Amino acid sequence: MNVCFTMVWMTAAASMGVRLSNAFSPMRLQSRRFAASSSQSASNSRRRKRNPYSGDSGIALMEELKQQRPGLFKDNYHGGFMLQSSVTSSANVAESDTSINVNGDSQPNDSSEADNSYKLVFPLQGKINTGDLPPRMRFAPSPTGSLHVGGARTALYNWLVAKKGQLEQRNVYSGGAAFLLRVEDTDVARSTKESEESVLADLRWLGLHWDEGPNMENAPYGPYRQSERAPVYFAAADQLLNENKAYKCFCTNEELEQMKVEQEARGEVCRYDGRWRDASPESVQAMLDQGKPYTIRFKVPENSRIVIDDIVRGTVSWDAQATVGDFILLRSSGVPVYNFCVAVDDASMGVTTVVRAEEHLTNTVRQALILDALAAPRPRYAHCSLILGEDKQKLSKRHGATSCDQYRLDGFLPDAMINYLALLGWNDGTDNEIFTREELIDAFDLNRVVKSPSVFDVEKLKWVNGQHIKMTSVEDLIPRVREQMQWENLFQSSADMESRQVYELVYAATSLAKQRMETLKDAAKNAKEVLTYGLPATFEDLVDGDAKRLVQDGNFYALAMRLIAQVEAGDFPVPDASNPLAAFQDASGQAIEEDSQKGALCEYTGRYLSHMKALAKEMKLKGKHFFHPVRLAMTGEMSGQDVTKQLSFLALASREGCPLNVESIGMVTFDDRIARLKAFCDTIPEEYRHERSAAEVDKLKANNDMKQSAASSSGGTTTSLSSANGAASMSASTADPKDSYDGPPISALDIRVGRINKVWEHEEAEKLYCEEIDVGEGEPRMIASGLRPYLAKEDMEGRLVLVLCNLKERKLVGFPSHGMVLCASNADHTSVRLVSPPIDAKIGERVTVPDFDFESEEGAPFAENKIGKKKVFEALAPHLVTNKYGVPEFLGRPFMTSAGVCTSPISDGSVS
Repeated sequence: MNVCFTMVWMTAAASMGVRLSNAFSPMRLQSRRFAASSSQSASNSRRRKRNPYSGDSGIALMEELKQQRPGLFKDNYHGGFMLQSSVTSSANVAESDTSINVNGDSQPNDSSEADNSYKLVFPLQGKINTGDLPPRMRFAPSPTGSLHVGGARTALYNWLVAKKGQLEQRNVYSGGAAFLLRVEDTDVARSTKESEESVLADLRWLGLHWDEGPNMENAPYGPYRQSERAPVYFAAADQLLNENKAYKCFCTNEELEQMKVEQEARGEVCRYDGRWRDASPESVQAMLDQGKPYTIRFKVPENSRIVIDDIVRGTVSWDAQATVGDFILLRSSGVPVYNFCVAVDDASMGVTTVVRAEEHLTNTVRQALILDALAAPRPRYAHCSLILGEDKQKLSKRHGATSCDQYRLDGFLPDAMINYLALLGWNDGTDNEIFTREELIDAFDLNRVVKSPSVFDVEKLKWVNGQHIKMTSVEDLIPRVREQMQWENLFQSSADMESRQVYELVYAATSLAKQRMETLKDAAKNAKEVLTYGLPATFEDLVDGDAKRLVQDGNFYALAMRLIAQVEAGDFPVPDASNPLAAFQDASGQAIEEDSQKGALCEYTGRYLSHMKALAKEMKLKGKHFFHPVRLAMTGEMSGQDVTKQLSFLALASREGCPLNVESIGMVTFDDRIARLKAFCDTIPEEYRHERSAAEVDKLKANNDMKQSAASSSGGTTTSLSSANGAASMSASTADPKDSYDGPPISALDIRVGRINKVWEHEEAEKLYCEEIDVGEGEPRMIASGLRPYLAKEDMEGRLVLVLCNLKERKLVGFPSHGMVLCASNADHTSVRLVSPPIDAKIGERVTVPDFDFESEEGAPFAENKIGKKKVFEALAPHLVTNKYGVPEFLGRPFMTSAGVCTSPISDGSVS
């Protein structure tokens, strides 16, 4: 008997109160013989293509066939579950003149004696080694929810193998190498159309486009939903029954439960005991005559052993009979079980390799048994390890976002997502971690997938995403940033998202944040921050400690009042209203992609810098003592992007008819900022309105930072703070070590703030790490360090560090090292830790020390050769220490950045 059905029947049957177990009742089916014979009388020259399935329901197909052949289904329609049988009655068979094969084609029969059967075809039948064939890979999701990262990685690995195979064939798709999408919607209670659409949308977002799949015309092995493939499964069941490789089992649920209880009592593995395995035909017929429902069970060969050569896990074997027993193929409801469907689908779709998660490894036993029994070639298998959360438990929702759609909403690029997913269990044998899509296809090899589980690290994903953002042009980022700005409610609901004004605002927001973004959402958040103004109404309301100290230094008041006077007089440079994007473009009108990008300045930026240079000279201020107060006055923040770009973005947002939701953003226009700045200055106490020299400012800041560090280290108690103040007083009364120092100046060292991009182990030196560190140059520095015995790689990657940059490049065990990461260590060097700049320090900025000249020509760092020949660092090293609070010092003065004092967890140690 051949049966055509769809999984939709189950929902319909349940709603009509029909027991699906009656589907196999002999009252309905006069004969229960499964036959897999195919009609040979159909002429190939007369075949015609049937319209593809709609995909919404297999019932539509049944109804169509029912209308074409009246009477064919009259005995087999059970409240939504239809069975088409070629052997229900000889009359029905005689009436049929149509045969449908597994490809979904209809063919008229020349002979009235032809039966209505389904031809079971295995495209790879007779192929000895499927691994030598063009790869036909499949991803088979269950539409019971969204696509999670584990499923996305499985899809990606399959897609990469298929795409690489197509490149080797020098074609895109011609029926050879292919990526198949098969929807396994056998879980009727949980499968939904909405989930299917969600999964497919996620795959499209990732760019994992399939060559064969649901609703695709001319796909050779469809349909591609299991709910529409009933004819294939029943044809396979026919064959197994006819060849005595499967049998009918009439055990009731009560009998099976009793069997389980008795086996457990005897301490045996619970499995079916095979009581109907060799039942006589008379016994079977007697049960049929009584109308007893039954299942179809697979007859596991005695003493059989299943062995696979898994690409990832190596050789794996099972004692089949002891492991699974005679398992069910078709339930008494007529519904085929998962493993039966999967095995038959893989064979009938010509799948050459199955890549899936290791949790499916045990399913391979049943699937291999079925394939062997059908004389269908087994595909190769690759079972990838699970993805774990940072707590080393299986990744789940409790670890945060796990669905691909959530990462899309959070502002991750699809290319970054597949880059990171590929690294969760695979590498190309090099230290490279950033791949384009094309590079992944070229480099990917299943033989390099590892068995050990991978940990999903969101921070690492953000880093990878940030690298891809930097690699992507502003123009290509604009559509995605626009989405993020919409989702963040930056635009009015009535805004025309295709308008020129919207484009310019998104262009500016993208360019402004590009080099700082980890996710695209950062561009939207940054836009909000730039348009607001952080300076409060009064000095007393200023809660930012760094900003408060900057005002207390005394230079802020005078400089702010001078800026206010220039704005009121119309002398302050403002963006050109006729060319609002000028600050974000180079001289050729192309977007500025890098913060360090060189070239001719736009007219506004040039005017602004010239104006500020003249003002700094007038105020007798330079460097951070000038630019930090200007930034705070103009933007209300201590750090951020280039001020000219921020003011240009503010000018764009302040134009008439601006589509931004300025009220909800809390935007403060330039004129309103000046008014608020003026009001703020009126509240600054008189004692903070007097100018101080740069040296005085540095010394005051150093003392404040040390006091703050002391309070923090001791819990901030009054006693500890008093002690720190007492120590400072005592120190002031003793001799200054600088007075007796006669060595090289500390400014000889070019110490910069850097960020460690990645760390890897030196292949030939067990104590060395190799590090790639961004120090604000065009290319990152390659540096070798002896930190391997002290620090884990994951604790170093992404960290801000101090780097001595003017050491001459030299090879350490063959590795070209250019610089040195500064660390603090205790007296016996048993504990070594990184020296850390403040979190807001700028990459590439030079570290300074109060009371020493770092800004004049005399304060310039020595050249690399001079550092090496005169061993300047060795002369300075004895004076580089950490104090009792862990602050790195030179002659009692702390290491400073624009964001504050540097720190370390090592007290009373040395710095090297």
